[in-house]
Amino acid sequence: MNESRRETAAAPGRVVLLTTSHRVAPGLLSWPAWQVLRAADAVLCADGAHPQLPYLREAGITVTPTSPTAQELVDACAGGRTVVVVATGEGEPALTDGLARLAGGGRTAMPDLELLPASYDLPGARLLDLVQVMDRIRAECPWSSRQTHEGLAKYGIEEAYELVEAIEAGDREELREELGDVLLQVVFHSRIAEEHPDAPFSVDDVAGGIVAKLVHRHPHVFGDETAETPEDVKEHWLRTKAEEKRRASATDGVPLGQPGLALAAKLASRARTAGLDVPLPRGEGIGYELLALAARAEAAGIDPEAALRAAARAYRDAIRTAEGLPS
Repeated sequence: MNESRRETAAAPGRVVLLTTSHRVAPGLLSWPAWQVLRAADAVLCADGAHPQLPYLREAGITVTPTSPTAQELVDACAGGRTVVVVATGEGEPALTDGLARLAGGGRTAMPDLELLPASYDLPGARLLDLVQVMDRIRAECPWSSRQTHEGLAKYGIEEAYELVEAIEAGDREELREELGDVLLQVVFHSRIAEEHPDAPFSVDDVAGGIVAKLVHRHPHVFGDETAETPEDVKEHWLRTKAEEKRRASATDGVPLGQPGLALAAKLASRARTAGLDVPLPRGEGIGYELLALAARAEAAGIDPEAALRAAARAYRDAIRTAEGLPS
């Protein structure tokens, strides 16, 4: 019996570093986390205003607001005790570095060290950070706080073109960055829209709207219809879109401000999809020739804008070669 007591007294114990995500509502912890918290001999937290603390105390868990040194934490585990450290938002770098130094010294009987994530970010959770950052920038930045939908419109066009360029260049790093810039435009405009005096909406309204649209236009995924081929999917999409929009003309909703080749191809696509046999207008000049080329490309399943950009890049490379420069 005495031997058993000596072994217990000599046991180094256990330290559990409990991490949580600020993107998950406080109190929504994993079952293993709640088990460890309830069984712990001591629960410590350096941040007395940690958002988890009210929920832990409500669950009957005593939390001591303290910031122990590495040696103090090791001593607190003596006798086989389990001590849980609820990590702050920055983690506990000073504490973990101190524990690493003690372990590396080889002169201290170290407790078992365990990192236990108590809550995990769901996919898309970092979007919450973006919304919060945009809120603060809108409130505190002298430039951003004065922007309007109209003033930002040109940036949306620029970012879209830069995204297309990154896709066509095949640059993965550039693609990731340009997607972020396009996403910023969505969040920025949504934040501005919250301030409208008569018809405000938020980024949640924007996301909710596109979710509803996607679900409605994918009955083969979320409903009882079936789709075996991409053509079936396109048919579902066009049919549900027509039901939603109830447009008087096949040309309704086609933005006339887009580049000319893309506009011509889109109009040709709308006419073909609607089953309209509309002869191309005849006229003199390069415009009518380009219109005919764009319609021909669309019928062949070719994006005339992308094809022209590819040819233009080849022309640019030829010019640089003629100048003695690398393409």
